[in-house]
Amino acid sequence: MATSAVINRKVVSHTEWLRARKAFLQKEKEFTRLRDELSRQRRELPWEKVEKKYIFDGPNGKESLADLFAGRSQLLVYHFMLGPDWVEGCASCSLLADHFDGAIPHLNARDVTFLAISRAPLSQIQSFQKRMGWKFKWVSSNGTDFNFDYKVSFTPADLEKAAPNYNYDTIPLPLEECPGLSAFYKDEGGSVFHTYSAFARGLDINVGAYNFLDVVPKGRDEEGLAFSMAWVKHHDKYTGRDVVDTKRGYEPPAKMHDCCSKAEGA
Repeated sequence: MATSAVINRKVVSHTEWLRARKAFLQKEKEFTRLRDELSRQRRELPWEKVEKKYIFDGPNGKESLADLFAGRSQLLVYHFMLGPDWVEGCASCSLLADHFDGAIPHLNARDVTFLAISRAPLSQIQSFQKRMGWKFKWVSSNGTDFNFDYKVSFTPADLEKAAPNYNYDTIPLPLEECPGLSAFYKDEGGSVFHTYSAFARGLDINVGAYNFLDVVPKGRDEEGLAFSMAWVKHHDKYTGRDVVDTKRGYEPPAKMHDCCSKAEGA
């Protein structure tokens, strides 16, 4: 499973180790204070009112965006990469999703509802969710403009452009589905506002496994990989003898018609 990271560090006495650790602690504290300040500024960003009426298909039937708040004033939506004709969800999104269930009761206690939205039909979502053992709410935006409006899904015409508008037009990422996290607020009058969205590396902070890996000697051990998350698999696919293909780029899950074609040609 490991890649080619080599650990070759200076070994010192405890006194010298402690001196270096305390010096680095000052940098960590500076980073923490900066992160707190960025979080404060994020909360002060302007909002935009959601005027379009979106209707989602979920375990409770048809629900509007306002319904998804479930009696709370704040809503977090994870844009999970699961296209209408994909055989399974994105492995990288699945890494994030492995962190969701444990956090949700704590978010609920702070007036936040959390759920995932994908463009796949509900039956397809529920089949994959059952396989992965997740309990969080997950609804389908199939047949709506929601994913396209929030720049996590792209049409064939979008993909023909040199640089689809992903991450605020900063990343030329020609994929039909992309990940993201969006925050919404509902006021007492029932109006819904879009307050924030993050994409790409902006999602790193939500990956608990990455935060743990950043502490160990080898770190994420992704140097030299053509696609940094090439090592990531669905949690039911790890064997303990996994080998990383350092040259493999991002490969979205196979599509249903691709599987059928392979079966017919077998």
